[in-house]
Amino acid sequence: MNMHSVVLRTSGTTADDVLAVARGNARVELSPEALDSLAASRAIVDALAAKPDPVYGVSTGFGALAVMHISPELRAQLQRSIVRSHAAGMGPRVEREVVRALMFLRLKTLASGRTGVRPLVAETMARILNAQITPVVHEYGSLGCSGDLAPLSHCALTLMGEGEAEGPDGVVRPSAELLAAHGIEPVELREKEGLALLNGTDGMLGMLLMACADLTALFTAADITAAMTLEALLGTDKVLAPELHAIRPHPGQAASAENMLRILTGSGLTGHFQDDEAPRVQDAYSVRCAPQVAGAGRDTLAHARLVADRELASAVDNPVVLPDGRVESNGNFHGAPVAYVLDFLAVAAADLGSIAERRTDRLLDKNRSHGLPPFLAADPGVDSGLMIAQYTQAALVSENKRLAVPASADSIPSSAMQEDHVSMGWSAARKLRHVIDNLTRILAVELVAASRAIELRELAGGNEAAVAAAPATRSVIQAVRAAGVAGTGPDRFLAPDLAGAEAFVRSGALVAAAEKVTGPLA
Repeated sequence: MNMHSVVLRTSGTTADDVLAVARGNARVELSPEALDSLAASRAIVDALAAKPDPVYGVSTGFGALAVMHISPELRAQLQRSIVRSHAAGMGPRVEREVVRALMFLRLKTLASGRTGVRPLVAETMARILNAQITPVVHEYGSLGCSGDLAPLSHCALTLMGEGEAEGPDGVVRPSAELLAAHGIEPVELREKEGLALLNGTDGMLGMLLMACADLTALFTAADITAAMTLEALLGTDKVLAPELHAIRPHPGQAASAENMLRILTGSGLTGHFQDDEAPRVQDAYSVRCAPQVAGAGRDTLAHARLVADRELASAVDNPVVLPDGRVESNGNFHGAPVAYVLDFLAVAAADLGSIAERRTDRLLDKNRSHGLPPFLAADPGVDSGLMIAQYTQAALVSENKRLAVPASADSIPSSAMQEDHVSMGWSAARKLRHVIDNLTRILAVELVAASRAIELRELAGGNEAAVAAAPATRSVIQAVRAAGVAGTGPDRFLAPDLAGAEAFVRSGALVAAAEKVTGPLA
């Protein structure tokens, strides 16, 4: 277990904090500043609760039932009821890291002192996270507006000692049993507290932050596999010259071109694009335009990070306790800002996979591979080589194209038309996670094909220095072979090699192998 601690204050939570808690099991602590702010905002809510004036979520029902006044003796029941009724998720369980991010981000907003909950509620949530108790949250139940309602409700249910959760041993048990085993008292919710636990973009934001981290690594991996394919196709690295990218000053494009150029430094395979019987004047788009496509994705990622940082700095609740003591209704729970960039990232990631597949197909086609054997087979005809690996890659690309259709463009009304426009941000986040998984596999197939093609080039040239791969490429190939992914040779059971390559990319080993030679890549 990672014993690093993340201290929550009234502001200043970072993406690294979220990743540390969600993926690294970092402990969570509430600062004295946060506890004081929680107590101060709770005093405001208590004062309002004692007055006859209706206040949404304090002395009224919710959503379309906001016109219903709730008497003081029924308000604890009101808060229990909203959690129980809204814990209506269905479908498979979502991943543990998603639930931990969801809970931590809700706790971050509680700690801001803008929600009006008691310090006890925040302290109990922190204890549940630190005990590594993970509520069971289901795939379906959020429209990305009025908060990620069902997912957050399932987390609040555990806080109340109800529902089910996964213990630190990975076994799902009744929440009450798990809380008791860790000496945690269930919380009896008071005015506004049930509502405050449900009203946030925390699920979609947590998944956005993790997606940004994953895509940062994959964009670098894609630059490496693109460079290896350029090398295997005897292409030219002249198109990567900094002066060419300076005249179209997109920062992501320049970063990708620089990465590729550094990977190809010292290659004896590049620059042969005019040596064929029918000399090439230019490489194909999928090779020549690799920095433009990957670079556009990098710039999309930079925009997504900007939105994520703004959302991290937000206190999302309705109603919200303002610094001057007012408790005001608002629409800040609407997930549109987050939903749009989640969809935007899915488009960029799907297109990055698409161009990688086109490069792979070029490596396998004897009519376009400039001297490589058909399908990179040892004995074409007897052997099929990597033919079906490309089929698998194409299937993944096709699925990603379908998943790139924006979820945020498909609002649907709910709550008797009171909540008549929603963001679908949770759905955008869920499909982006699938896109990222698929992209990892797509790049793994390109890695398998490019590394085999380079080995075939070197074998055909007698391993002479004039046709030797770049030192960074050689480092990658040696590392992937050491990881158990076989190279040239007759046909064999291919799925284990592809799985090994996927693990190699996913773990960061691909980037690490290249950086042993190049130093840190962008």
